[in-house]
Amino acid sequence: MERICQSPEETRDAGFELARSAVPGAVLALHGDLGAGKTEFVKGLAAGLGSNDAVSSPTFTLVHEYRGGRLPLFHFDWYRLERVEELEGIGYYDYLDQRGVTVIEWAAKFPSELPPRTRHVYLLFLADNAREVRW
Repeated sequence: MERICQSPEETRDAGFELARSAVPGAVLALHGDLGAGKTEFVKGLAAGLGSNDAVSSPTFTLVHEYRGGRLPLFHFDWYRLERVEELEGIGYYDYLDQRGVTVIEWAAKFPSELPPRTRHVYLLFLADNAREVRW
């Protein structure tokens, strides 16, 4: 699937759309530069799963949980992690067993730790502030 998004709202709509096909145990690896819309995409994903929680970037907390929807959403940000061993300390492997949807910003930092079932989502800058969202 590929969408051209002209606004943050349209980026959220793309996440909402992907949420419709999310299944228990799904893992989404987000790829994109700073400001590409990864957190906006997750806002739509959470809404599409039925969560009413306010979504924010877990840059400093490393993981946020959003419950109350069709499936729980576990939102990771690996940007500030330096070593793969840190994943154990933030409970990453335990979350994978909880049958929710795990979404990881900056997933390319530790590609060997992504399960084979991982779906990759790319958010790319285009001209005039538009973004391409592809999965």
